[in-house]
Amino acid sequence: MSPALGLGTYRVRAAGDAARTALAAGAEWIDTAPNYGHGRAHRDLAPVLAEHPAARVTTKTGFDPAGRHSLAREDVRAQTEESLAVLGRADLVFVHNPERTGHDRQQLHRAVLAAFAVLEEFAHAGRIGGYGVATWSGFTEGAFTVAELTGLARTAAGAAHHHLAGVQMPVSLVMAEPIAQALDGAGPLVHSRDAGLTTFASAPLHGGELPGLMTPELVNLISPGATPHAAAYQLIGACPALDVVLTSTSTRRHWEDAREALAQPIPDDRLRTVLDVLSAG
Repeated sequence: MSPALGLGTYRVRAAGDAARTALAAGAEWIDTAPNYGHGRAHRDLAPVLAEHPAARVTTKTGFDPAGRHSLAREDVRAQTEESLAVLGRADLVFVHNPERTGHDRQQLHRAVLAAFAVLEEFAHAGRIGGYGVATWSGFTEGAFTVAELTGLARTAAGAAHHHLAGVQMPVSLVMAEPIAQALDGAGPLVHSRDAGLTTFASAPLHGGELPGLMTPELVNLISPGATPHAAAYQLIGACPALDVVLTSTSTRRHWEDAREALAQPIPDDRLRTVLDVLSAG
């Protein structure tokens, strides 16, 4: 089964309009953060989410609108309170790029544990559905593993049952390592799925740069006759253990095109061939 398509609002100028378009097209997930849209994304999304009570929303904690990063307990608590006050709800609150805390793994893990402990309080009180980790390079740089994150969640909860529920990471032709690992039954996507976590792919078009980087030969190898955009989504749609792909497209036509391509994943053997070609340079 191919992954679902959700709206990611990182590079979206008018988050509210984009969310209305996505939700009208059947999107189930809207992903945002307090620092998106120079701090305006939450306010833009609030009335749209109120109009669509069934829509699922994920936000983050870590960066403030000015770009300062902190996972201190008091900052995580204050930011989550503010996000809930503006958005009205949060199905998941991601700890945002925890690898920014520093290069010392013990220090980083202590910071993640502190953030998890605060988010456990919110989840236990029923104020958020759960929490997770949204990372750009944490898995690829070895800052943490899924097993370590679930261990920290158990410690934060003080019990085997915890509310760690999702992971978000870049997955694309540019950031293809998670795809290759998942094809071999390994890596953070598979480990997350095995742990019962919902997996989210961010930056499927690498910030919009990917289609311009794809040669006609590469597009034809992925999906003969396809556009670069469609080929990129058809490839990511074939990635195992991936639940949701977040796209920043804001028009109905582009949304429908992306969803249609995602629902037509390429075969595994062709996916392996493409990854082999890319790894060979």
